[in-house]
Amino acid sequence: MSQPCVSSIIGTGSYMPEKVLTNDDLSKIVDTSDEWITTRTGIKERRIAADDQATSDLASEAARRAMANAGVTAEEIDLIVCATVTPDMFFPSTACIVQRKIGAGRAVCFDISAACSGFVYALQVARHFLNAGTRQTALVIGAEKLSSLVNWQDRNTCVLFGDGAGAVVIRATDAADAPGRVLSTVMGSDGNLVDLLKVPGGGSACPVTPQNIDQRLNTVHMEGRETFKHAVTRMSAAAEEALKLAGLTKDDISLVIPHQANARIITAIADRLGLPEEKTFMNLHKYGNTSAATIPVALDEAHHEGRLKPGDVVLLVAFGGGFTWAASVLRW
Repeated sequence: MSQPCVSSIIGTGSYMPEKVLTNDDLSKIVDTSDEWITTRTGIKERRIAADDQATSDLASEAARRAMANAGVTAEEIDLIVCATVTPDMFFPSTACIVQRKIGAGRAVCFDISAACSGFVYALQVARHFLNAGTRQTALVIGAEKLSSLVNWQDRNTCVLFGDGAGAVVIRATDAADAPGRVLSTVMGSDGNLVDLLKVPGGGSACPVTPQNIDQRLNTVHMEGRETFKHAVTRMSAAAEEALKLAGLTKDDISLVIPHQANARIITAIADRLGLPEEKTFMNLHKYGNTSAATIPVALDEAHHEGRLKPGDVVLLVAFGGGFTWAASVLRW
């Protein structure tokens, strides 16, 4: 094979836990209501992993489904990149645990931590490996068990998050017109905004101790209003830059798959891009915010629902804690 120059998505898969937690269920836990949550977020329910399910379990099932969809075996996978902020443990990487569970013994494995932008970051990292010719077939996963980081007494954050995993198989090819190819990716970060969305405790800077455990420092802390403002601005700019880099305009877009954090954010981005509702994919109402998993889960659902046709231009765009943001343009 000649030096590869194109990375192409050849299969998608996702897995959502069985347990459904509705807004009415949450109203029995904290002072909230279905109307309050729906009006402010667009979320109606979310999935919650079982106590004996780790992030790697969700990721492994999504990976198996993506490989089945792509028609590839575990032996063909030579790179696994897992985007997650809820790893099974600090080390080894969740990607290595997935490797063991799916039997992909040839793969080089590592995790990426970029919060809700993680999947697009991971896709770009894998793309670099493949385009350089050092790897042939990669498994890119976004997986989260955010229920393990939620403060179930904080109604402002516990209503937002859910668990799940999505994955794609991406392969190097020298066919410039290969379907599913990644045309461009734009990424950015602003560490000055780290305090707006974070889990402050549990790491080396602030270990959880018997003295501070009642402060719930190992749960999500968010300044919602500021996060919303930066999300809309950064995602819109990244989307426009990625389109320009691909030599396309918003008029070429067939479908936008944005990070599923808040219906108002998604609507604001679509408005800024001048796109009608039917060109924006949304499954937020079913799953809530699953961080790095939202985009690959949505991509898999769009794929299997027939929302993606050969030749369609698909825009992926995300924003997350860090702050991080990213956008990628695909030619389906």
